Amino acid sequence: MSEKTVVTQPRPFFMNSGSGQWTSNICDCLDDLPQCCLAFWCLPCFECKTAHEAGECVCLPLLDGFGLIPPIGTSLRVSIRQRHGIEGTICNDCVYACCCGPCSWCQIAREIKTRVNPITFVSMAS
Repeated sequence: MSEKTVVTQPRPFFMNSGSGQWTSNICDCLDDLPQCCLAFWCLPCFECKTAHEAGECVCLPLLDGFGLIPPIGTSLRVSIRQRHGIEGTICNDCVYACCCGPCSWCQIAREIKTRVNPITFVSMAS
């Protein structure tokens, strides 16, 4: 008998279950005061925490400081929009990331927190 070795694990499947809109507005930062405070006092830490919660590399947001348009903030907004079926354009995402960076990161974090669905693992062993 040969045993089959699993080399890669399945990735979670994200299902689109929304109204096509963000669950909060860009300026609703005070709706989640702890996250708002962390973003205000230590934005790089908050960005890294939010990127991790989105399933991305923790250090990726630290690259945002090297250009006019923050590529990581913009791409994470696009990723969250696509993952949850939120309407919008890349142009709007660029404007929010450039002009309202901390508020944009707070909105992303609120969206992740609101739409998170725990993944349940079921053991099939008897």
